[in-house]
Amino acid sequence: MRKDQLIYPVIISEYADDGHYYVVTSPNLDGLVTQGNSLQEAVLNAQDAIATLLQGEEYPTVQDPRNWELSDTDRVAWVTIDMSKWLKRNTRTVKRSITIPEYLDELARKNRTNVSRIATEALTKNWFNFNLTVFGGIKYYE
Repeated sequence: MRKDQLIYPVIISEYADDGHYYVVTSPNLDGLVTQGNSLQEAVLNAQDAIATLLQGEEYPTVQDPRNWELSDTDRVAWVTIDMSKWLKRNTRTVKRSITIPEYLDELARKNRTNVSRIATEALTKNWFNFNLTVFGGIKYYE
C-alpha cells in the first residue's frame, strides 16, 4: 500500500435526539469528531476531518477496533483517505487581496515580511487551535 493511502477505523454513533444524525469519533485518532445527516455524509466528513487532523503530522499506527467498547447505537467503519489527492485539492494556494493598515504595510515591506504567510498562519491558528471547532453547525471546543 502507498504511504499516502490511509485507512483508519472509526466509530459511527447514530442519534435521534434532535433529528436523526451520525457522529464519527475514533479512539485511534485523538480529537476526531465530525458528523453527518446520513452514513454516507458522516463517512465523507470523516475523510476530510482525518486528513485535516493528520496534515503535516506523523500518521498514527492503526489500532485493532475489535477491542473497542461500543454501545448499541455504535458501529465500526473503515475510512480511507488518499492524502496526496486531499493535499492537492485542499492546500492549493489562491491569490486573495486583503486590506491592512498602511503602517503595517510599511513595516512589512521594510522588514521583507511575507504577509501572505503571516495571514495564513494567523487564520490556521485561529481556526484549528480549537481542534476543528465547527462540524455540521455544531461547535466542539477542546
